[in-house]
Amino acid sequence: MSDAIYDLLSSVDTPYFSNAEGTPRLAERIEVHRFDFRPQIEGARVAILGIQDGRRSGDNEGCATAPNAIREALYRLTPPRNWQHTIDLGDLRPGITEQDTAAAVRSLVGELIEMGVIPLVLGGGQDLTYPLYQALEPLGQAVNLVTIDSRLDFGADPEDMTSKNFLNNIILHEPNYLFHYSNIGHQGYQTDPDTLDLLEQMQFDAHRLGKAHEDIRQLEPVLRDADLVSFDMGAIRAADHPAHDQAGPNGLDALQSCALARYAGQSDRVKCFGLFEHNPDLDLRNLGAQLAGQIVWHFLDGVYNQVADFPKCDKSEYTRYVVDLPNIDHEVVFLKSGRSDRWWMDIPFPPTHQQHAERTLTVPCTYATYEEAAQGDLPDAWWRMFQKLA
Repeated sequence: MSDAIYDLLSSVDTPYFSNAEGTPRLAERIEVHRFDFRPQIEGARVAILGIQDGRRSGDNEGCATAPNAIREALYRLTPPRNWQHTIDLGDLRPGITEQDTAAAVRSLVGELIEMGVIPLVLGGGQDLTYPLYQALEPLGQAVNLVTIDSRLDFGADPEDMTSKNFLNNIILHEPNYLFHYSNIGHQGYQTDPDTLDLLEQMQFDAHRLGKAHEDIRQLEPVLRDADLVSFDMGAIRAADHPAHDQAGPNGLDALQSCALARYAGQSDRVKCFGLFEHNPDLDLRNLGAQLAGQIVWHFLDGVYNQVADFPKCDKSEYTRYVVDLPNIDHEVVFLKSGRSDRWWMDIPFPPTHQQHAERTLTVPCTYATYEEAAQGDLPDAWWRMFQKLA
């Protein structure tokens, strides 16, 4: 990547923090783009990129100033263990039009991904998820997208993309390389039932807020299979994150939000993570910025602690469990990683797919899914994916 890329980026004015206690700070470990220093991109594990554009966020347009507010909180934190080379590229200057910004995001993020660097994008509006998705197109692979949001961003006029309907553009994008889409944290009273029906017909998943409150760990497999994760800070309850124009009494709490970010970072598939819609104009004593910084910290911690499970290792390294389901004359094959104790299922391609004869798709699951099969029940997750492959 040419140094000319820095011509598109504003340098970061790293805040000064007293270090009287001798505690290390992220500000001292991250290589930051300053007016007199440009960090080496090649070889970096993660690259932080701010996008100062909130023009498509409606009443939440103040999110354009979020990147520096989040950095102010992030840089104060102690570095995670197992530190790996991480850089901060600074902020992408907004284009004359929103389309100009999107084109620059698509190009820059695409180059980083092709170099094997994980872009950690600080927005800005969540509509920027669309150019992040487009940046994955040159890889020529099917994409799994996960959004964390209190609502499902479909509807309205697809010709006028905003942070409230950008998923229209992703679903309708040609060529279509979206294999699977999941949302975590939607609230029923903010969700059109017709949209839920549409997702069901398309065999996509929408996990309600109640599922996250029930046990956040059951959502780890959703993020383990994600290539792109887009986190709308509006998914968090106002008590923990007041800095959003639609912040409400219900939502994810701070612990759940950080756990989801860490799950995303631990994914051996993750190629890009975006944190959007934090609005410093509406923050209260910087509590929202502090939480945003901690979410970023947990994502980094997850990346640094990846264990190179599937798809980065051969399935022969796993312990294989075969569960016979005599009532339906079927067997379900489970795989357990000795590196992380995580579980997967092998889903066979239906016999109608001659080009995939005797092939399987390996998908993440939980130990609870294995227990369900061991008790003689065909797991719903297995059946849903089998239908998707049909």
